[in-house]
Amino acid sequence: MKKLSKRYRTVRDKIEKGKIYSIEKAVEILKELHSAKFDETVELCLRLGVDTKKTQQPVRGAVVLPHGSGRKVRVLVMAQGEAVEKARQAGADFVGGQELVDKIKSGWLDFDAVVATPDMMKMVAPLGKVLGPRGLMPSPKTGTVTFDVDQITSQLKKGRTEFRMDKDGNVHIPVGKISFSPEKLVENIQAAIRAVEESKPSGSRGQLIRKVFLSLSMSPSVEVAPAKSTVAE
Repeated sequence: MKKLSKRYRTVRDKIEKGKIYSIEKAVEILKELHSAKFDETVELCLRLGVDTKKTQQPVRGAVVLPHGSGRKVRVLVMAQGEAVEKARQAGADFVGGQELVDKIKSGWLDFDAVVATPDMMKMVAPLGKVLGPRGLMPSPKTGTVTFDVDQITSQLKKGRTEFRMDKDGNVHIPVGKISFSPEKLVENIQAAIRAVEESKPSGSRGQLIRKVFLSLSMSPSVEVAPAKSTVAE
């Protein structure tokens, strides 16, 4: 087991167990915790008040982060006709039809998001077993099955991030890099929380978001309040 540095332990001890911090203070603490030699991802974890055994509508949706995610997103678009040029103009990295389907079937997965026009879904459907488990299958619910391929492609390139509740009732969303300014991180975090709140299933009762945590790729988590508040500074 890797021995934690004295500096890391000192900063970690600033996180008081059971204490809920403002988003701003939590970001400040993560900035101090950062000691890795790479630009760590800041991850938002939301614990939902949803009975995963009873819910018929898993919480899912997407958020366009105001300041992007900090990573390059490779977008693949399945389209034909005029939609091909629209996708290319919007910055899609790969655009095509059957030739891309065949390439994926043979093991190629060098992309981060997939968009398809409705008329291409019959061709894309057989890829469900490959794309589905990786969270890459286009879906009308997340807006990735659409004729407006230019709009969704542009959003994905700018940092549009999809989210989906896991089997334990949690949602994990990368909200930027630790190199971002505190202001940009706070705005991204607030946008992500709002997006999850707005995705509350119609049949769900009570408070959707029960707890909120922030962490780095290599750090303990910090519990925060969902929005600006007068909690512990």
